[in-house]
Amino acid sequence: MTIKVSGLKHGDRIGVIAPAGPVTPSEIRPGIQALESAGYRVVASPHLYDRQDYLAGADTARLKDLHAVIEDPEIKAVICARGGYGTLRLLEKIDYDLIRSNPKILVGYSDITALLWAVYTKTGLVTFHGPMVKDLTKNNNQNLNNLLHVISSDRFRTLNLRDGVGIKPGRARGVLLGGNLCLMTHLVGTPFMPTLKGAILFIEERGEPLYRIDRMITHLGISGHFAGLAGVIAGDFTDCGEPDAIYRILADILSDFEIPVVGGLPVGHGLKNNVLPIGAQALLDADRMTLSITEPYVHP
Repeated sequence: MTIKVSGLKHGDRIGVIAPAGPVTPSEIRPGIQALESAGYRVVASPHLYDRQDYLAGADTARLKDLHAVIEDPEIKAVICARGGYGTLRLLEKIDYDLIRSNPKILVGYSDITALLWAVYTKTGLVTFHGPMVKDLTKNNNQNLNNLLHVISSDRFRTLNLRDGVGIKPGRARGVLLGGNLCLMTHLVGTPFMPTLKGAILFIEERGEPLYRIDRMITHLGISGHFAGLAGVIAGDFTDCGEPDAIYRILADILSDFEIPVVGGLPVGHGLKNNVLPIGAQALLDADRMTLSITEPYVHP
């Protein structure tokens, strides 16, 4: 059963956590100031600026911060500071009953894909694939404005994909799932991997050569996760080579599936990172090149 959160309201408190890689105050100060200027109160977690090698502090500290923002009734949304690596280490220790009992907006992408998918799989809570605090002022604050619009309104604007590429035609309805391709493949074989049957799957990546992208997509296929898939959308593949080469990989691997496939969704590590509600019902039209959310995903 899908659980919907309450939409963000002007003046609400937003918690900021770092469940993955370390972050410095200077890196996220502009994003925090932008949220405050937009009329929200930002709560920085106690261990936000901890550092332990490539992690934002010890697992216990990052987990404590996550549970604290979930428990706090005054905090209505949680936005991760950045990605990097580290979220996978927390998944087995998270109190999913606590999250289910205190549903609130959870935002992130990249390494945070693991957290978004785990929370959705274990609780049914709609989570949000979107820009983190470090990215909010990118693209002349358009990332910030888009995020605030999506998480405060149940009226999702249809995304026009006409600047993208139609790889396979058709229309499909299904639950919207997606995120970082590498993290998806690392969830295969774990209890945190959602079923992709009947899903519209969007994927994005950064800094991976083509053969690794091919290997990851192939792995998802041969592990059985493409069986019953409704549709596929390629987002940004930043620093991964020519997009057309990635589209050819998708066309080749998905050649036996009668599903719509498109490329060019502005989601991921590029300049523009649209916000998508994971777990909401969606419609992909590869003929008109549009993606629509077909149900409310937050409570007014």
